[in-house]
Amino acid sequence: MSKPFQRISVLGAGAWGTALALNAARSGCDVVLWGRNREALETIATKRQLPSYLPGITFDQPLEVTQDLTEAADADCILMVTPAQTTAQIAQDIAFYVRKDTPVILAAKGLEKNTQRMMSEVLLDYLPQARAAVLSGPSFAADVARGLPTAVTIAAQTPLLAEQLSASLSNATFRPYASADLTGVQMGGALKNVLAIACGIVMGKEMGASAHAALMTRGFAEIQRLAIKLGAQRETLMGLSGFGDVTLSCSSRQSRNFSFGYDLGQGKSLSDLFGPNAKLSEGAYTARVAVELAGQHGIEMPVAQAVADVLDRSITIDEAVAGLMSRPLRRETD
Repeated sequence: MSKPFQRISVLGAGAWGTALALNAARSGCDVVLWGRNREALETIATKRQLPSYLPGITFDQPLEVTQDLTEAADADCILMVTPAQTTAQIAQDIAFYVRKDTPVILAAKGLEKNTQRMMSEVLLDYLPQARAAVLSGPSFAADVARGLPTAVTIAAQTPLLAEQLSASLSNATFRPYASADLTGVQMGGALKNVLAIACGIVMGKEMGASAHAALMTRGFAEIQRLAIKLGAQRETLMGLSGFGDVTLSCSSRQSRNFSFGYDLGQGKSLSDLFGPNAKLSEGAYTARVAVELAGQHGIEMPVAQAVADVLDRSITIDEAVAGLMSRPLRRETD
């Protein structure tokens, strides 16, 4: 049976892009996966593996791959699974080839540096003919690649489009829930990365489960304050792309952001963590942007502020902890 969007292109052949391409193939879609690394693409096509990102996994579906952006842009729907800070460039690169009203689903969880924009705003600035959508929620690439049960949120500019995209990507092990709250889904995903770094630091420094639970709770409260101020719906933030994603990403070393913070808490240097071979931590770029946005809207985000200051090397981790613990006492709901 034909899907609402049958031909799907996935831009980005890393762990998450490859996993989402596999999922789309399982859903009965015709899938093409675009990437820059020829050797990695050949391994995906011939061996059904991507050992550099998804070790130990042999894919249950064949994938068509390409290095030609023109070919990848010719699709009923595009999944853009590239880092947040490259969204503008990729959108520019495909702008001439994307047909009018093509849905573009953004899978990066971040805010653009300097402009402080959400990914949907960046996309539509360069691809005004597209229809913006976002996929977010508690999901690890390895789990999706293995076909383990996963639930996410897909938000779009209209409820109908969100439902159509969800129907196209759903299958026996991947369940998308539709939403029209683009702001809530994006802000929940972007800000939880910052909190995941903070939680990783706490666990890396062995501050205890009590500190971890307190930090998750207070950090999630400040995520809600800023996101709601920007127009997010509280119900969205309490759902998969908010609370659900916080629960997963703030508790497991499978999370790149949690792992980044954990290594920092263990004493690894920022130079190493930002080195050329280091794994991407979107939260490391979002932390300062979140603090700037909060300041503009009169919102207090002490956890995000502490993370940003540590990453800027203006304070140490111990100073950040002392600062959070010495804040004025107040009612919990203030």
